[in-house]
Amino acid sequence: MTDAKDPEQRAVARIAPPGRVVALTGADGFLGRNLIGLLEDDDRVSRIVALDVERPATAGRKTRFYKVDLTQPRVDARLAEILASEQVETLLHMAFLSSPTHASAWAHELESVGTLHVLNACRERPVRKFVLWSHTMLYGASPRNPNFIPETHPLRAQSASRYLRDKIEAEQVVASFAKASPGTLVTVLRLAPLLGPTVSNYLTRYLGRTLVPTVMGFDPLMQFLHEVDALAAFKMAVMRDMPGVYNIVGDGVLPLSTAIQLAGRMHLPIPHPVFHPIARALWTAQLSEAPPTFVEYLRWICVADGDKVANELQFRPAFTTREAVLDYASAQRMRDARLLRPAHTP
Repeated sequence: MTDAKDPEQRAVARIAPPGRVVALTGADGFLGRNLIGLLEDDDRVSRIVALDVERPATAGRKTRFYKVDLTQPRVDARLAEILASEQVETLLHMAFLSSPTHASAWAHELESVGTLHVLNACRERPVRKFVLWSHTMLYGASPRNPNFIPETHPLRAQSASRYLRDKIEAEQVVASFAKASPGTLVTVLRLAPLLGPTVSNYLTRYLGRTLVPTVMGFDPLMQFLHEVDALAAFKMAVMRDMPGVYNIVGDGVLPLSTAIQLAGRMHLPIPHPVFHPIARALWTAQLSEAPPTFVEYLRWICVADGDKVANELQFRPAFTTREAVLDYASAQRMRDARLLRPAHTP
């Protein structure tokens, strides 16, 4: 791909295209790759600007790739230059990890500091629309939560979890940006945990265990979002103006025990007093998919209310929570039998 400094590419880029120009950070992640594939086939999008450290495999004739590392200093100036030269109208900020990592310092630079870089670029070269990928997990799991958490509920996820804290910090600076930048329409999509036949994250690895550990005496209600519905929500945010925060969730809930059963697994109840030390030891040894702070989600409810997006925008997921589990389980059984390739990480 021709670099942004090429004079010929710059000359072409300054000619305003007839359709939408959409840029994506985290373009080589699961959501980014698949969304690019959808936008490549949509005549309403004339150009896609892919921003990541690796070129997404789904990049086609509409896509221009720029190697951008959000952990690097002064990357905001580079981003502003790209936004200006490509005349970007809509920016989707999707450069977030789908699973916890032991490289917490790097993750902080990518997500929390990286979001500051992206917003600085948008201040220098404003875009008409900014869309942020966020998570319903940020509400936190608590016995005091309402049965269905609305978008106005505070984000109370455990501050001890760097994985969750970085994402909360990103939301907070985006909220401040929205107040200070009335010329930019800001949309925040809080997605329920993703499941499906091709996605790979901490949740699919947890449910993929032969024996799935649970907290003895607890069976919280769970809520999931099918990967197809996640992509549909992002595409809707590109095509429609929907300022504000929206929970994007699958219809219905399931007890954790039922989700494990539908996934074709058996649960392994562990007493709570020893669960945390075990979880900590396994995480330290890099033998588990999540740190001990995630144990709270195996005890208490964290279920979001999806009525706002349904009532205001008539968005309804194609898959229920139950159907998302079943679709994941069907593919997982084929992977267990080595009839299907491993799933892709977001």
